Amino acid sequence: MQVKDIMSEPVTIDKSERLGHALDLMEKNDLRRLLVTNKDRLGGIITTRQIARVLGARKSLGMPASSLHVASATLDSLIKVLPDMELEGAMALLQKTSVLVAMDGDRVLGWVRPREVLAAVKVTGMAADAMRVPLTANPNDRLVHARRMMLDRDVGRLPVVDGGRLVGIISEGDVAKSLRAFRDLNDTASKQYARIYNILVSDVMTHDVKYVYVDTPLEDVKKIILGENRGGLPVLNKREEVVGMITRRSILDYLVRTG
Repeated sequence: MQVKDIMSEPVTIDKSERLGHALDLMEKNDLRRLLVTNKDRLGGIITTRQIARVLGARKSLGMPASSLHVASATLDSLIKVLPDMELEGAMALLQKTSVLVAMDGDRVLGWVRPREVLAAVKVTGMAADAMRVPLTANPNDRLVHARRMMLDRDVGRLPVVDGGRLVGIISEGDVAKSLRAFRDLNDTASKQYARIYNILVSDVMTHDVKYVYVDTPLEDVKKIILGENRGGLPVLNKREEVVGMITRRSILDYLVRTG
């Protein structure tokens, strides 16, 4: 199987567009990243994580999301591949990046993310085999602290735990949308900082959390993640304690690790 057999059509946005428009496009298409173009040529990629990074930066406080451009959150580190690259090679490369862009010269043919790979392969094992040690948040934590943890530890979502029990989940998309809403109030920089600093995780987290257990078959986990387009799921043990986090990337890493 080759890249051309599984790639899908990417959604693009010009670097001159506003960050708010990028978030709207992501929400409309249920995506966490967009390819960025510059005069119809590939210029990079923008992700919800990068938007959360930029919207939470002190140096841009006082500016609404509508005044910040896509270029301010664009990453230019893209891995370009040929459409006839074998799937095994693509899987290995995806351990270093979030997306591969299939190119024919300067023309974008499609992209491959962990979700395209998982949709094309069968997985065996249990959730415990592919889960990662979870980083968790408390509902009373400040949103800025949860954001910092996501950025520092390179994770896209945190299970929210209170008294040892799972009570919610917060994603980088939740952070970005919340910061955008507060920035668009057009306060002064000091008022904006005060408002943002006082947002709690409980104010923006998703309460209705989908989860799996350590002995849930990986094929069932995959069906939930792909069927409901979820970036990841908390993993519980039989005592209903959060013991792991399983994501598209962690399943991909497991597949590469086990050959």
